[in-house]
Amino acid sequence: MSNGRPGNAVPTSEDAQIGAKWQPRRWTVWSHPRPVVVYILLVEAMALAPVAITARLTPITPKSLLWLGLLMVGVVIHKEASCAIERIREIDREGSPHTNLQSIWFFAAILMLPLPLAAAVVAFSYGYAWLRVYQRRPPLHRKVFSAATIVLATGTAQLALSLTAAPGRRFAAPAISTLTGPIALPVIVAAGLLYWLINYALVVAILIMTHPGNPGSKALGDPTEQVLIGAGVCLGYGIALVADIRPWMLPIMLGLVLGLHVGLLVPHYQRAARTDAKTGLASVSFWYAQAERELARAAGTDTTLGILMIDLDRFKDINDLYGHLCGDAVLNAVAGAMKDAVRSYDLVGRLGGEEFGALIPGATSETILATAERLRSAIKRAVVRSTANNGATVTIGNLTASIGAAVFPASARTVTGLSQAADAALYFAKENGRDQAHLAPVTGAGAQA
Repeated sequence: MSNGRPGNAVPTSEDAQIGAKWQPRRWTVWSHPRPVVVYILLVEAMALAPVAITARLTPITPKSLLWLGLLMVGVVIHKEASCAIERIREIDREGSPHTNLQSIWFFAAILMLPLPLAAAVVAFSYGYAWLRVYQRRPPLHRKVFSAATIVLATGTAQLALSLTAAPGRRFAAPAISTLTGPIALPVIVAAGLLYWLINYALVVAILIMTHPGNPGSKALGDPTEQVLIGAGVCLGYGIALVADIRPWMLPIMLGLVLGLHVGLLVPHYQRAARTDAKTGLASVSFWYAQAERELARAAGTDTTLGILMIDLDRFKDINDLYGHLCGDAVLNAVAGAMKDAVRSYDLVGRLGGEEFGALIPGATSETILATAERLRSAIKRAVVRSTANNGATVTIGNLTASIGAAVFPASARTVTGLSQAADAALYFAKENGRDQAHLAPVTGAGAQA
């Protein structure tokens, strides 16, 4: 029985995790291979150096401090308004660049503040997000690295702007009101492009290094999402301009920012709800909902629908031998292989663990087996390069899968019945040696007109 004294309390695993955050030797950053650690530290040092140098040369005025406070208030309001969406998007974009509208405040800081104070806005934004939005869940070193890439991008953009400044103002805050005339547009565009390119290149590089098993396209991310960065740069310029000439109009700009955030990111929220975060395939709930819709369409048009249940053979052995990082890389590679092996209107989903499902509208008993064989061959051709638990780079290939197939209406007339029939065929394939596909038999109910 405890006497209530703190010294007698038994530390929990959560206490141990919190304590580890303040023990540098136990930080998760050191678990990466040495080239990754060197790259991370180099980027952070390159970001810190110009801030430290310019801090001794930069005049800090009361006006700059006022702008600093206003931008931080804008960051807080924006973060609070987007908490729920950003938590989901962070998970949804794992392994890909995570784009958001925080560039609004960062680019405004580029135009309004000297580099040390602009870096303070970046640090405040990422620190606040880590504490408030993500509840300290991602490793802190990820946010530190992300902030470093933004600071480097900020310094590069300010360097481009300083080329148009008088020699005596090279380290001062850019005077946005002096950027007028025909030269203003190309200067602002060049600064925005540099800001985007530096940050994007640094982030893509670390994603390729830390996710070697992912396809390169995943590290590059969705090109359409880069529109968010462009929108952020444009609005950042607008906020800086309004602050310089009509500061009392800033609440209107803030309303525009929040409205744009909702308009652009709610579709991402909706997509995240129907997408499996780990593989990018359809989520289990969305896949089954779509199966119901496809079945209703097939019944109404007197056509067929094929369902495939796919299970990776001996996947547990990969996790046990190499670790879950390799296991996740395998799942990603298999997901990409299957998406490439089916038609654009077929739907592949991850139903749990290493089990996948595929909806094949219009499939017959013959064509569903042909599709199953095509998927099985695509999985076998997949080659995965990843990092094992011991830090070694491993190559995993010759993956196999067992597949069960069922067709409406021959095998069953409901989604549940089709799933059960395909599952039974899948287990038959497992029991008969794996690495093969089997079709569920025609049932009496299925044979009825």
